[in-house]
Amino acid sequence: MTKFPKHGSPQDRGSADAYYGRRFDPHWYPNGSYNGERIEESEMTPEEIAEYTYGYENETDRKNWD
Repeated sequence: MTKFPKHGSPQDRGSADAYYGRRFDPHWYPNGSYNGERIEESEMTPEEIAEYTYGYENETDRKNWD
């Protein structure tokens, strides 16, 4: 896992989901976030799911909605 994952990568999406308080929902975008096809969990490799999970579980910051 990298400290600053590529925008749209499984780790990036997991981190973003946790930051924004979204539910755990493995996915990613090969062409960058919201660009092109969204790869769903059913199409992800075990390694990609592990990267998403790492991003989700290790994001310590949270969006302040106030």
